Amino acid sequence: MPTEVGPIAARSGLIAAGGGADRGPDRGVGQDRRMRSSAVVSGVLFVLLLVLVAAGWSPLLSFDRSVAEDLHRDAVARPGLTDLNRFLSDWVWDPWTMRALAAVAVLLLWWRRERLLALWVVGTSLVAVGLQQGLKSLVGRDRPAWPDPVDSAHYAAFPSGHAMTATVTCGLLLWVLALHWRAEWRGWSVLASVAVVSVLGVGWTRVYLGVHWPSDVLGGWLLGWCCVAVAVLTYRSAGRRMGETR
Repeated sequence: MPTEVGPIAARSGLIAAGGGADRGPDRGVGQDRRMRSSAVVSGVLFVLLLVLVAAGWSPLLSFDRSVAEDLHRDAVARPGLTDLNRFLSDWVWDPWTMRALAAVAVLLLWWRRERLLALWVVGTSLVAVGLQQGLKSLVGRDRPAWPDPVDSAHYAAFPSGHAMTATVTCGLLLWVLALHWRAEWRGWSVLASVAVVSVLGVGWTRVYLGVHWPSDVLGGWLLGWCCVAVAVLTYRSAGRRMGETR
């Protein structure tokens, strides 16, 4: 006879993120393995990038400078496109916009009595902010400096806060939606595409506006995804443990 393991275990992705119990345990184990691999790979790559940035590795710095200079020349020459990038960066994909979206998701989850999942989203977002700010202070990387800047930004450069926040928020929102509605919702692929465009797009705008080096953005993406992957894995693990104790 089926046993009740509670809403937390049922929603924890025991079988698969976005799937139901009919998919079988093997699929869930395989997806856990892939998520664990992606967390390890993104984490290792981020640490490697962090070491190269902190050490001032010349090939990386030369690449950063070359790309940033090319895009800055284009930004100066095309003010209309620069204004569009500034609007996207400062309003559409701004970290506070992302945090507002996450806050709405948390309130909806709380209203649906998905309290653990809501707290997981809040906790992951706060950890990501703490990591981001701590690393900025630790590395203390200077932002690009131009004689004719088209935009400005505060704090240190590495990792990019815009890129990391967008990655964490979009990743968490897609995960939450997958847990509840992916199987029934035909618009899933559209929303996933919007999330990918947002994450990639905000990275582009930060380099185009001359306020970040390309490696800053890459670092934000890698660390952001690592945070999401770890959040998913730990939530599933918590769900399994709670299911076993009921």
